[in-house]
Amino acid sequence: MGFAKSYSAQSVGLHAHIVCVEVDISKGMASFSVVGLPDKSVDESKDRISAAIKNSGYKSPKAKNQKIIISLTPANIKKEGTLFDLACALTYLLAGGEIKFDTKERLFLGELGLNGELRPIHGTLPLVQKAKEKGFTEVFLPYENADEASIIEGITIYGCKTLSQVIKHLNTMVSEEEKYSKTISPHVPGRVEKREKIHEYGFEDIRGQETAKRGLEIAAAGRHNVLMFGPPGTGKTMLARAFSQLLPELSFEEALEITGIHSISGTLKEPLVTSAPFRAPHHTSSYVSLIGGGAFPKPGEVTLAHRGVLFLDEFPEFEKRVLESLREPLEEKFVSISRAKGTEVFPANFILVAAMNPCPCGFKGTKKECVCSAGDIYKYERKLSGPIMDRIDIFLPVAEIDYKKLSDKVPEGTDTSKNIRDRVLKAREIQEKRFVGKRINTNSEMSAKDLEKFAPLGEKEKNLLNSAATRMGLSPRAYHRIIKLARTIADLAGSENIQDKHLAEALGYREKKN
Repeated sequence: MGFAKSYSAQSVGLHAHIVCVEVDISKGMASFSVVGLPDKSVDESKDRISAAIKNSGYKSPKAKNQKIIISLTPANIKKEGTLFDLACALTYLLAGGEIKFDTKERLFLGELGLNGELRPIHGTLPLVQKAKEKGFTEVFLPYENADEASIIEGITIYGCKTLSQVIKHLNTMVSEEEKYSKTISPHVPGRVEKREKIHEYGFEDIRGQETAKRGLEIAAAGRHNVLMFGPPGTGKTMLARAFSQLLPELSFEEALEITGIHSISGTLKEPLVTSAPFRAPHHTSSYVSLIGGGAFPKPGEVTLAHRGVLFLDEFPEFEKRVLESLREPLEEKFVSISRAKGTEVFPANFILVAAMNPCPCGFKGTKKECVCSAGDIYKYERKLSGPIMDRIDIFLPVAEIDYKKLSDKVPEGTDTSKNIRDRVLKAREIQEKRFVGKRINTNSEMSAKDLEKFAPLGEKEKNLLNSAATRMGLSPRAYHRIIKLARTIADLAGSENIQDKHLAEALGYREKKN
C-alpha cells in the first residue's frame, strides 16, 4: 500500500497544461476509480492500464484486494483522451512498490494497448513545448511521436514502444545488466528534414486566364482575399490549388505554430509543417467544422488554414450561417468561441480564395443556354451578403477558354509559378522592411491609421479614388481595402509611392461583373 505521483500533460483548445497524476493504494473493498473530471476515454483507462500491466509481467491491479484512486490535477480542467495511460500505469507501479525511479523533471505521455504497446497521440508538439517551459528535462512518449517532439531543443526525448521498455529503462530495482540491455536511447534532434511540397501543376499548366493569374499574384503578395467567378470547368479550382505555390515558406516560429495546431487537431502528416496550409472544405461543411466549436471548443477549418489558404469552392452553396460566420475571422484574424464550459480564442489569419458560378446552372453569359429564371439568379446571388462581399479585395472573372488555346502548345515566355513566386517574395520583402517592428507583416493587415503613414495618396490619386468610390458606392471598409490593394500593386512594380495606374488596377478588381 502506498502513494506516488508523476506528471503528464494535455491540451485544452490550443493551450497545453501540465497534469499531475497521483495514485493512492490502500486496504479495503476492491475498487478502482479515476477522479479529476475525467471523460469516458480517461475513465476507461482503468481497463487498459490493468491489462497492460498484467501483460508487461506485473500483477493486474484488479487482481488484488485493494482500493485504488487515481487523481488527475488540477481537477477543474476536463481530462480528455488516452494520453494519461502511461503516466497512470507507471505511477500505480510506483505506489505499489513494484518499481522505483525518480519522477522529478520527467513527463510521460502515451496511450497503452492491452498488450502494453504504446500508441501514438495527438498534440505532441505543444505538450513538449509546455514541458520545457515548466522545467522538465525528459519526456517519454510513443516512438511514432518522437520526430515531432524532437523539434523542440533543450529537452531530452525518449521514443518508447512498450510499457515494459519504459519500466526497464527507469526502474532502479532491475539488475545493471538487464538495465543496460534495455536502455532507451534519447531521440536525436535535428532529424526532421524539410520536405519539398509536390504540386501536380503550376500556373504555366493553366491555359489563358491571364487576368485571374495576375489577380492571384497580387493576392499572394499582399495576402488579399479573392473571389473567382465564371462557368464550370474554366479552371477556378486549378487556379486556387496552384495559388498556394506562390506563398513564401513559413518561418521556424510560424512552422511551430502551424504544426502545433495540426498536431492537436489530428491532421498532422509530417513532423514539421514548412509550407503554408491549404484547406478546401466541402460546401456541405457544418458551422462547427468550419469555425470550430463543440462542448469543449476545438479548432475548425479557418484555424487549420491559419497562415495559409482557405479555399471555398461553390461559395454560395455553403450554408448562410456558415458564410456569415466568416465575418469575424476575415476582419479580426481570429475566432472567439464561447461555451458554458469555457471560451477559446483560435487564430485564423488566412487568405480566403472563393469560387462561384455566375448562376445556379453555371452557364449565364456563356455559349450554352442558361435555364435559370431571374428569381433563381437573384436568390443565388443574395446568398452572399454585403458584409461578406465587402471583405473581399479582388473579384476575378474566369471566363470560357477558346478551344484553340487548349490544343496549342504552351507559348514560350509563359509565366511559371516559380517566376510569379519570385515577384511575390520581392514584394513581401518590401513589406517586411516597411513594417519592421510593427505587429503586422503584409499590406492587407494595415489599419486605417497605418494607411496614413504607409500608403499616403497624392492629390491626383485621392481625386481618382474619391470619384470612383462615389460612383461605385463603396463603404469605408472597401475604400480602405482598395488603398491596401493599390499599395501591393505598387510593391510588385517596385514603386515607392502609389500611382494613379496602381489605383486604377485596384479599382478594376473591385467590381464584380457577370
